[in-house]
Amino acid sequence: MRAIQVAAICALATIGTAASAQEIDWSRVDAAFGRKPAVAGDVHRYGFPRTDLSVTLDGVTIKPSFALGGWIALKPAHGGAMAMGDLVLLETEVNPVMAKLLAGGLEVTAVHNHLLRASPATFYMHVGGHGDPVKMATAIHDALAVSKTPMTPPAPPASPPAIDLDTAQIDQIIGAKGTNNGGVWGMGVPRRDPITESGMQIAPAGPMGVATAINFQPTGGGKAAITGDFVLAGDEVQPVLKTLRENGIEVTALHSHMLNEQPRMYFMHFWANDDAIKLAKALRAALDKTASAKS
Repeated sequence: MRAIQVAAICALATIGTAASAQEIDWSRVDAAFGRKPAVAGDVHRYGFPRTDLSVTLDGVTIKPSFALGGWIALKPAHGGAMAMGDLVLLETEVNPVMAKLLAGGLEVTAVHNHLLRASPATFYMHVGGHGDPVKMATAIHDALAVSKTPMTPPAPPASPPAIDLDTAQIDQIIGAKGTNNGGVWGMGVPRRDPITESGMQIAPAGPMGVATAINFQPTGGGKAAITGDFVLAGDEVQPVLKTLRENGIEVTALHSHMLNEQPRMYFMHFWANDDAIKLAKALRAALDKTASAKS
């Protein structure tokens, strides 16, 4: 009897989520953001890349899709929507954007760096919220408007730039399927167990920012710059940190992105520029220290 009751509750929850997804007028959300989203399941993710910036790190010019890709994801929740995201800002933009977000009813859940030695320095503001999706989209748009973030979405290229790396071998080593995102080979590796926030599972993990993100930007001769972040439980932090450092990969930041997620997760950002296959093997060794999903 109990199994039947649990199944019935799960079925009702699924129906409720589907209904709330249908109730959201996504065209109004799109209009408020001024752009179209990438849609995965019931998550609508809006990109705000800093295509206006020319950022260099150790002589590498950072592509927007490599480490400058601000985004906001909205997921139907609790009769409205849950918002999560990460905005890329210059130092002078942090406080004006924060003031606008707070005035608009959004939460600022973290402010920090992801990279070291980058010029100009960039900061990353993590955003959360629950409520009316159109109101949240309008507030986020208004906040970004006080920065120099381009408010007109860039025209997509006819085809992405070629990637001069053995991407098939990288995928095989990492154990995930990558994609060409503006000349950057990127992939997400979700955790084995679900992560929840305010009683809701944060899924799909990649679009919602809770999958380990790995990006390869070719730097010539089979080499690549790598960056991204590992999503870690507390007891995984030191094993992953030591594995990365032992393999010549810098750990550039360690922090939280959210406030009320269960279980508590930590985000470890990294950087290196070396032989791409060597780095892929090192990242795989670090992933082996985590409870990551197997593809």
